[in-house]
Amino acid sequence: RLQANKAAIKAMLVNRVGDFGLALGIMGCFTIFQTVDFSTIFARASAFSEPHHYFIFCNMRFHAITVICILLFIGAVGKSAQIGLHTRLPDAMEGPTPVSASIHAATMVTAGVFMIARCSPLFEYSSTALIVITFVGAMTSFFAATTGILQNDLKRVIAYSTCSQLGYMIFACGISNYSVSVFHLMNHAFFKALLFLSAGSVIHAMSDEQDMRKMGGLASLLPFTYAMMLIGSLSLIGFPFRTGFYSKDVILELAYTKYTISGNFAFWLGSVSVFFTSYYSFRLLFLTFLASTNSFKRDILRCHDAPIL
Repeated sequence: RLQANKAAIKAMLVNRVGDFGLALGIMGCFTIFQTVDFSTIFARASAFSEPHHYFIFCNMRFHAITVICILLFIGAVGKSAQIGLHTRLPDAMEGPTPVSASIHAATMVTAGVFMIARCSPLFEYSSTALIVITFVGAMTSFFAATTGILQNDLKRVIAYSTCSQLGYMIFACGISNYSVSVFHLMNHAFFKALLFLSAGSVIHAMSDEQDMRKMGGLASLLPFTYAMMLIGSLSLIGFPFRTGFYSKDVILELAYTKYTISGNFAFWLGSVSVFFTSYYSFRLLFLTFLASTNSFKRDILRCHDAPIL
């Protein structure tokens, strides 16, 4: 399909921007530390954190560790679809739904978050880089959540929710709470895969229709899919005693207790994003399952839950 080919080209070009930053960051590490081994870099990072270790660019001096961290973060921005390089993720929903459940919920898009957490001993020596990470992550969570409430495509709503949750993980790293970020990464992988697979079941039942405005009344026709979508949505919004409650709310609490400008900025944007997340999750459930049906009669007559086996 033409649209799928365009989405693939866009994903390739956007990822090259992140890859370029990551490659420069790795080369910067080798220039300063003379190695790319994690243990050696982390052991020697404190010695190179002083201001007299710098790169010169256009007759200006830049702190070496800060430059390396920001370049590595550009790689994470490209891979984890942060604001500015986020456009490829919603378009990638042109692919098959099981692929979205695996790659766009659990594996590929979380690689940038894991890279920052893995390099956390290096990032801790650059307060400037951590502030940049916090602001970018908070703006991504807010921007993607506000965009998600305007979408009518079932998979694009879930795609923008993925982008928003990645923003939470990124700004959790920015406020130096790496373990909580990875915890949310693991939780998110499970409930977002559930949402994608449930969306695939709905799309299959509706003869490949993805516009939520052309659905409705599916709760009685797809009871198992509705139950799974409800569980995934409750986890996404952080409903008490669901998985998202134990990670996303902790991220906001830790941002609030950071007592810095970046921490307060992340807390307030993240809190507003929680409201938008609840709104577009309820809107998805209402338009797809609870509203009066707007689909063709032939689609309703053929509509059924996918078999368990």
